Amino acid sequence: MSVSQYFEFENGDRMPGIGFGTWQCSEDVLEKAVEEALNAGYRHFDSAQAYENEAALGRALNRWIGGDKQKRKELFIVTKLSNSGNRPDLVDQFFSQSYNALGLEYIDLYLMHAPFSFKYVPGDLHPKNPDGTMQVDLTTDIISTWQAMQKLKDSGRVHHLGVSNVNEEQLKRLCTIAKPACLQIEVHVLCQQRPLIDAANRLGIPVVAYSPLGSKALADALAAKNGRSYPTLLDLPEIKAIAKKHSRTPAQILLRFLLQHGVAAIPKSTNPIRIKQNIAVWDFNLDDSEMKQLASLDRGEAGRICDFSFFAGVEKHPEFPFKK
Repeated sequence: MSVSQYFEFENGDRMPGIGFGTWQCSEDVLEKAVEEALNAGYRHFDSAQAYENEAALGRALNRWIGGDKQKRKELFIVTKLSNSGNRPDLVDQFFSQSYNALGLEYIDLYLMHAPFSFKYVPGDLHPKNPDGTMQVDLTTDIISTWQAMQKLKDSGRVHHLGVSNVNEEQLKRLCTIAKPACLQIEVHVLCQQRPLIDAANRLGIPVVAYSPLGSKALADALAAKNGRSYPTLLDLPEIKAIAKKHSRTPAQILLRFLLQHGVAAIPKSTNPIRIKQNIAVWDFNLDDSEMKQLASLDRGEAGRICDFSFFAGVEKHPEFPFKK
């Protein structure tokens, strides 16, 4: 099965199908990892203001670009609006902070990170109440924020606008204002999100999978907090068996499964060997029986890892995407 290495937007711009994730990575570690990723061939880099490492990503990218506009055109850089900036009067301020931190001439894709919102507390992206719950701003809505985001393109500082962590109803509602250029959601073999992906496909919206390998660090942190058991995707017997058959790593099988389903992916690693392996997924195919076997692993909502339970109280927001 032939799979394109790029996802094309309506204006002809192209997003590489495999990107490099930067969540849960300190600045010093990230700079070195980005250098390794660039050398390995990555050109799609995913960031967010909430990760608090945009400046490190920008430094590494700008060293590689070296002032060469043609090299900048090879890259596809993504960052996101923080939950504390989910108000129309704050969108430009928060975007400018990311833009300045990255230090790039333009940002390729700017996403609404999530549909729920925190209260705006200068200098604190994740404000908490004394009891540890989040200071949730119940008055915000995605439509007003999305309308404000549309104005960012007028300056030329961002080329495309998209959304992340929305449900199907929210996605369709946003399309009444302007169609998102991209949808980024958690997708992996245990949480395949077929109805939402099918809806995005019908709307002509490319989908990018975050946590395509299962985000073990987050799963371990949540397990320690809530006592729930989270399987390690790389250790699933079905994944290991198919990997052995193809002489590939389990991570490569997980990524190839998504690509053959028409979903881009942004794996994250700081290990130079795994960084190289994760992008080397274009020269083999999973056959129909293997694809069906992997599709059967889907657990639906029970397979979701990033349910935002680490942000206590956000489920009270009217735009919280995962209704219990």
